[in-house]
Amino acid sequence: MSDPLPDVTEEFARTLAPSADEVIEEMDARADREGFPTVGPAVGGWLRLLARSVDAERVFEFGSGYGYSAYWMAPALPEDGEIVLTEVDADELDDARENLERGGFADRARFEHGDAVETVERYDGPFDVVLIDNEKHRYAEAFEAVRDKVPVGGIVAADNAIEAGPLDFDDVRALLAGEDVAANEMSRGIADYLRTVGEDPEFETGLLPLGEGVAVSIRI
Repeated sequence: MSDPLPDVTEEFARTLAPSADEVIEEMDARADREGFPTVGPAVGGWLRLLARSVDAERVFEFGSGYGYSAYWMAPALPEDGEIVLTEVDADELDDARENLERGGFADRARFEHGDAVETVERYDGPFDVVLIDNEKHRYAEAFEAVRDKVPVGGIVAADNAIEAGPLDFDDVRALLAGEDVAANEMSRGIADYLRTVGEDPEFETGLLPLGEGVAVSIRI
């Protein structure tokens, strides 16, 4: 199968993204060095733009790693805003805290160690922007856990809608078309998520064809 997201699109989008500061550059270098999955600067810039477009005051992340996507979105929040980072790896969460502290954004961040789906149940809404980037087979579960906490006009963005490790894009398309294929758990999880948000009458969904594909849903 040919690459569903051509590199030229990503490269051009990077030229339009906000300039990266020293912390982002170091996080990008770490991602390259360790093969750590992040959304990348093109998607990071778009996440910041989405947060600005809805005047976001509160953000919730399902899966935060070492704080890459949170760092991109944090400048779009007011000083009294809040972004909730969740991560099952305690060391990565410590790194996320350090990165946001260095950027001057830790005062608007909450760092939650543990399962993201369980964590969001402890929070009241609203969340103006939600990023789903945890285990792919649990995307639909994450959406169901947070959907009622997203206000009209709020956004749910899900990373890896097209690419991610063993994700098979052809299998995802086949599953969405109702075909019976021997797809892996990740592909089935993404297909289940796209079907769930696509069939939800209170959300409209489109695809941002950058990075590994971002499904963007807005509550109407």
